[in-house]
Amino acid sequence: MKPFTKETLYYLHNGELKDAYVYFGAHLLKDESGEIQETRFRVYAPNANRIDLVGDFNDYRLGAHPMQEIFDGVFEICVPENLRGCAYKYAIEASSGERLYKSDPYAFYSALRPKTPSIVANLDNYRWNDKTYMETTRNVPPYDKQVSVYEVHLGSWMRKPDGSVHDYRELAERLLPYVLEHGFTHIELMPVVEHPFDKSWGYQGTGYFSVTSRYGSVDDFKHFVDACHRAGIRVLLDWVPGHVCKDEHGLYRFDGDFLYEYSDEDIRENAVWGTANLDLGKGETQSFLISNALFYLKEYHIDGFRLDAVSNIIYYLGDSSRGVNERGLEFLRKLSQAVFAYHPQALLVAEDSSAFPKVTHPLESGGLGFNYKWNMGGMNDTLEFFQTPHFVRKDHHGKLTFSLMYAFSENFMLPFSHDEVVHGKKSLLAKMPGDYAQKFRDARTLLGYMFTHPGKTLLFMGNEFAQFEEWKDYRELDWSLLQYPLHDSFKRYVRDWNMTVRSEAALHETDHDPRGFEWIDADNTTEGIVSFMRFDKRREETIVVILNVIDRHHENLPVGVMRPGKYREIINSDQDIYSGGHFVNETPLFTKEEEANGRNHSLRIRMAGLSIALLKWEG
Repeated sequence: MKPFTKETLYYLHNGELKDAYVYFGAHLLKDESGEIQETRFRVYAPNANRIDLVGDFNDYRLGAHPMQEIFDGVFEICVPENLRGCAYKYAIEASSGERLYKSDPYAFYSALRPKTPSIVANLDNYRWNDKTYMETTRNVPPYDKQVSVYEVHLGSWMRKPDGSVHDYRELAERLLPYVLEHGFTHIELMPVVEHPFDKSWGYQGTGYFSVTSRYGSVDDFKHFVDACHRAGIRVLLDWVPGHVCKDEHGLYRFDGDFLYEYSDEDIRENAVWGTANLDLGKGETQSFLISNALFYLKEYHIDGFRLDAVSNIIYYLGDSSRGVNERGLEFLRKLSQAVFAYHPQALLVAEDSSAFPKVTHPLESGGLGFNYKWNMGGMNDTLEFFQTPHFVRKDHHGKLTFSLMYAFSENFMLPFSHDEVVHGKKSLLAKMPGDYAQKFRDARTLLGYMFTHPGKTLLFMGNEFAQFEEWKDYRELDWSLLQYPLHDSFKRYVRDWNMTVRSEAALHETDHDPRGFEWIDADNTTEGIVSFMRFDKRREETIVVILNVIDRHHENLPVGVMRPGKYREIINSDQDIYSGGHFVNETPLFTKEEEANGRNHSLRIRMAGLSIALLKWEG
């Protein structure tokens, strides 16, 4: 634990203390031989008259371990014992006389819910084995590489036969091989910060520096990340910097006053989620949150973050009519600057449903500095289109193609996340119209469109094998569906798409470059045909993508192409291996000097109804 000085306090107040966790919290202090001799606790609570350290080591008795105020609002106590593994809280007497029992905001570990104390933990035990990854793979810029994210809720991906959850080490043994086999490059974990209520899924946390004890220890989680890195898989955390839950032991009203939140009730109280918005303009709040992000990068080797509800930070209460929150924007810029100063190739992804500009533009050009933004508009339009009955899709054709009007205005990630398969929204498969077979054909076309659309991709667990029921957080995925060919072949289909995107430069090198995309036909509403080309950055490779979004087969569909020569079909959603009707192009196709789609050269292809085909130019 670092000594606390007036300079430290100055940086804390100005939002510049980027390693606050080494000054605050509970730290085990060792002698020269490496033996733990004492435990020091330090907390910031400027509205407190008095703070007592209470825990299982003193039977939670007030007065047994009173803390001393060493600077304005900074309280400290050094206990000459090794308290590793002990539970503790801060008993805070506010200036109003109110007594509050608070968990440590900087605790590294917490008791298993429903218990709420913090636990003294040591971060120095684990020996990392990912040196090669940290020096090589981690430092590769992501923009012209495949990024395929598998979003996971650790408690419900897979469970033990008795229904209990797997721990971090067991998940490394089961989840990691699955992710590798199916061609994903990243795992995104729904929040793993400590949280009291399972149904919040971690989005309403109380222990920001404390990985949840639901799945094991500090070292267990480090083992999980380490195993991912040794396999070349990057790990992203879902992170919630905008608001906190109001449980009495958490950050809310920490010292009896709104220490981290807005004082103004009108912009503090978030009625939609029942939470309190943090005042991101306060230096103490900035120091806390930026330190938290850097903590996970440094101490847990995390590769980046998906920031939840960014529109709630950009605008007051996420409402653009209330105006832009300049203090929120200042925080986001400081955050991105700090993250990329430490890890230049980290991923900082904004879940932002607003149209606020330049979210993924550099700070020097007036941007917020993120390197990715979820394409929420494109996702919603695409899902709305695919939920439309087949016989009226021609009237909604623009919903399918509109996202390409702005596809290169930001660095987009295309998400089909947990938010789309809960709260009565149905699973992706169940959203599709028609009979059971048509649902699968549509779902295959939908995901094929995602993989070929410019931008990186994200799939929530279960989407990859077309889970029929929407996600339930209290039980595992419906793995039993894999005994049925339609679901098992769907899983193979997703794997093959991931592998195809990885192997074809035209499908990943120019995700953010308009020179890598060109329409063939965006407006064939009558026949429901959408076609375009993707190119690599040198425009030496050409991939032709054709979608048929109505249930009508074409035996001899003309498709105009830029380059004459030989084309080979490399993936088709109607292949029999994907439980399709195998209305495909099995032999190479050669162009003819026949005009189609305004081009002098064209192909004649077989195209099944409700399908997508991928053709590669071979010279």
